[in-house]
Amino acid sequence: MNEINTDNLLAQMRVMAAQAQGSAAVEKTESVDFGGLLKQSIDQVNEMQRQSRNAKEAFQAGTSDMSLAEVMLTSEKAGIAFQAVLQVRNKVIQAYQDVINMPL
Repeated sequence: MNEINTDNLLAQMRVMAAQAQGSAAVEKTESVDFGGLLKQSIDQVNEMQRQSRNAKEAFQAGTSDMSLAEVMLTSEKAGIAFQAVLQVRNKVIQAYQDVINMPL
C-alpha cells in the first residue's frame, strides 16, 4: 500500500480550485450554454463516484495498492462533488419557483 503523497494531493486541490475559479470567471463576450455546463458537471461527478466505488471494491477485495486513507479521500471527494451539484440543483429550482411565483 502507498502512503498518501501530500504534494500530489495539494496539487490536485490547486487544480480543482483553479478550474472552479476559471469557470466562474467567464468573460461577458462568451456565450455560455448552461445546460451543457450542467451536464458536464454531472458527468464529472458521476465519474468521480464510479472511481470511488471501484476503489472501495478493489480495496475490499485486496486487489488494490491504494491505502485506506486514499480510498477514503476518493470517497470524500466524490461525496463533496455530489453535494455541490445538489446545492446547484436546489438553487436552480428555488430560482425557478421564485420566477414562477412573481406577480405579473
